[in-house]
Amino acid sequence: MNIIKLRNVKKSFKNIELFDNVNMDIEKGKIYGLVGPNGSGKSVLFKIICGFIKPDEGEVLIHPDFMNTRNNFPSSFGLIIDRPAYISNKTGFENLKRLASIQNKISETHIKSTMKKVGLDWTIKQKVEKYSLGMKQKLAIAQAIMEEQDVLILDEPFNGLDEDSIIVIRHLLIQLNNEGKTIVLTSHNKEDILALCDVVYKVKNQTLILQSEA
Repeated sequence: MNIIKLRNVKKSFKNIELFDNVNMDIEKGKIYGLVGPNGSGKSVLFKIICGFIKPDEGEVLIHPDFMNTRNNFPSSFGLIIDRPAYISNKTGFENLKRLASIQNKISETHIKSTMKKVGLDWTIKQKVEKYSLGMKQKLAIAQAIMEEQDVLILDEPFNGLDEDSIIVIRHLLIQLNNEGKTIVLTSHNKEDILALCDVVYKVKNQTLILQSEA
């Protein structure tokens, strides 16, 4: 089953063409990698997929099982695109608890368990404003996965992580995929892509080229 389909998507900003005739299928249960140089539009494409930006031409088709009937945005999508705007004078746990209260789907115990999975200690009273880049990245990953979303759209999830943390997060993503999660991610590290991805697309000449497929 294809969860996401991009058909002939075109997008320009300030008369600069980012994408032309982009086509891509995201099949349930696979891990997809999107590679390309800085400024090639990978983050923009993720925003188009999630409905935050509309294409100039073409369409994005989300399977009905993953659409929210109350609005036009996908449901059960966990996102890292722009880092969430956390409350700087609150702890990581307090921030996640506040975000979880919006839908009220998970318990405090589940939040604590998720923080442990990404390598954060929920008991630490350190405020987010004092977090390192790596800690903020782990918090963003925790936010993206904590409600057990079925589809994860992760823009540079390994950014700022040390070597040990990269290994932890890679294993976590593999575990989530084994549980049936569909994952679409970007990374500038070839090792991340090789270790994780079933299908790899490359942004080239304003379109997507299928680079490899398992």
